[in-house]
Amino acid sequence: MASEKPGSFQQENPEQESEDLEDFGSSLLSMENLDRTSPELWPEKIPGVTEFINNFQSTPQSATKIIPYSKELSQEEENYLQQLASLSTSGLVGKVKELHDIAYQLGVEESKEVTRGKYLNIFNRMKRNK
Repeated sequence: MASEKPGSFQQENPEQESEDLEDFGSSLLSMENLDRTSPELWPEKIPGVTEFINNFQSTPQSATKIIPYSKELSQEEENYLQQLASLSTSGLVGKVKELHDIAYQLGVEESKEVTRGKYLNIFNRMKRNK
């Protein structure tokens, strides 16, 4: 039965409404199995990440592997880590931006050196010597 407000209605039987919702919910169920066995259907966002993670999962045979980031830190490294940990959020963002700028500058310098090497035919000389 329609109420006085346009676009709204009242259900006469609340039990019927709950049954309809259950039927609707069961009709949405899917029995499809979504696994990652097909690389064409579910490609990795970053190629090689799954293989990398599998290399470091703890299994009895891989328990003796040394994880690259598990080495002991020097006193200088620990001090630097403490310094970074004590920064505020804005200070940490500033540090990340500073590192980004340094990385960009290194890329620019490397590009100049590679161009310079091309002009000096360094790469062609290396091919001939092999």
